[in-house]
Amino acid sequence: MRPGSLHFKIVLYLTIALTVAMVLFTVPVIRHQREKLLEEAAGHIARLSDVITRSTRFAMLINQPLYVDQIIHDVGNQADIAKVRIFSKQGRIIHSTYLLEIGQTVDRKAEGCFHCHQEEKPLLQIPTAGRARIFTAPDGNRLLASMDVIRNEPACASSTCHESPARQPVLGVLDIVYSLAEIDRTVRRNTITMAGFALGFVIVAAFCASFFVHRMVHRPLRDLENGARRISSGDLEHAIPAGGTDEFGQLAASFNAMTAALRESQRELRDWAHVLEKKVEERSQKLLIAELGAARREKLASVGLLAAGIAHELNNPLTGILTFSSLLRKKLADGTQDAEDLDLVIQETKRCSTIIRRLLDFAREKTPEKKYADLNRVIEDAVRLVERPAHLHDIEIVLDLAPGLPPVWIDEDLIKQVIINMVVNAQHAIEDRGSITLRSRPCPDPRSPEPGLPAVPMIEIAITDTGCGIPAQNLQRIFDPFFTTKGVGQGTGLGLSVSHGIVKAHGGAIEVESTLSEGSTFRIFLPIGAPANDAGAPSRSTA
Repeated sequence: MRPGSLHFKIVLYLTIALTVAMVLFTVPVIRHQREKLLEEAAGHIARLSDVITRSTRFAMLINQPLYVDQIIHDVGNQADIAKVRIFSKQGRIIHSTYLLEIGQTVDRKAEGCFHCHQEEKPLLQIPTAGRARIFTAPDGNRLLASMDVIRNEPACASSTCHESPARQPVLGVLDIVYSLAEIDRTVRRNTITMAGFALGFVIVAAFCASFFVHRMVHRPLRDLENGARRISSGDLEHAIPAGGTDEFGQLAASFNAMTAALRESQRELRDWAHVLEKKVEERSQKLLIAELGAARREKLASVGLLAAGIAHELNNPLTGILTFSSLLRKKLADGTQDAEDLDLVIQETKRCSTIIRRLLDFAREKTPEKKYADLNRVIEDAVRLVERPAHLHDIEIVLDLAPGLPPVWIDEDLIKQVIINMVVNAQHAIEDRGSITLRSRPCPDPRSPEPGLPAVPMIEIAITDTGCGIPAQNLQRIFDPFFTTKGVGQGTGLGLSVSHGIVKAHGGAIEVESTLSEGSTFRIFLPIGAPANDAGAPSRSTA
């Protein structure tokens, strides 16, 4: 319990309040007890005075002062009786338990006599409340004295000692002095006892108050403080225990509700931040794809214009060269050096013509003539055209076609051209001894051909070879026009670019996976139904 804490303050102030309350309660009780004891002592002395007066009456009637002395000494021998004495009417001490003062005269102005003799004519009757007086002896002890008037009775007047009551109503005064030492000790003892009980009550009450304050105030406040500290440090999962339905319990419940609301708000903010980040990433990806697409389209357009111009410029001269070379070859005999040279010229001229024709086809836009077709049959037809050259190089072509494929909305010739291009490229990658596997199957889930476009049901064509593979740095460029890794005279770099354009025109996509020295897999995805933008969609094709 720290000296400045609320727990300490509550216990301290409660202890002070209980102490003040116990003091305010104890002091009147002690005073009342002391007054009661004094009243009882005064009443006891008054009764004792009456007893002495009545006891000495007979002895006085027969004029036996020795009997009176004996009675006075017997009474004076009682505990707490300090002195018993009898004054005559003139104030002379005629009987006393203190023998040395017998015969002495008491001054009227003395403390015991002043009450009756404060006027010229002394009082004949002393009220009971006025009999007792309290004073302090020279030794420091407090004493209680009580005076009682001894009246003259008719029986006394018949004696030879006294006159008639009318002329002498008072014969003397009986004075009893009672020691208050025992009463004072009792009062002190009771005061100490009550103070001890009060102090014990305050201590017990303080401990009880400390326990209940700790349990009902300090502990909930500590839980609230710990909860606030943990929340300020970012821990929103901490819950404050609600111990009941009181104000602290309601405060803890409200605190937990606030924490839950903060946690939910933080979660929503994180979700929104994640969604926003994802949207920004998607938009950035779409923008990048759009930029790449625009650059590709611009490059394709430039290449198409260049290819068309070159093809038109070279086509006529090559046609003339091929025609005259063929005529000259017919005039030469087989086996001569000139015939072999012309065969080489004719062969290379035909190859140049083929390249120019492909350039023209690449530059010329052709609208696909689509219809629903059996994709497995298209694959089988395409494989028949290229399987013979593959067998010559010990390359096995394996077909793994899923039966029962739904009809696909395609241009059969263009898709057949794509498959032929892919298989030919696979043959070139294998060279000798290997395998090419073609698989078809429905995609388990709808796919989106491009980011941002809706997903549609598609069919996948996978072409896997065991060739040399494609380096990772070239995977992003293999669909660019005129990009090739083949040797001089083995390819133009237009096959994959044309295939990519055909698949895009069909609303599909091409993906490639490759590992060096292990092989490559090209995956062609074609939508089953007709795309929404199918009407008049142009496509680039190759012969």
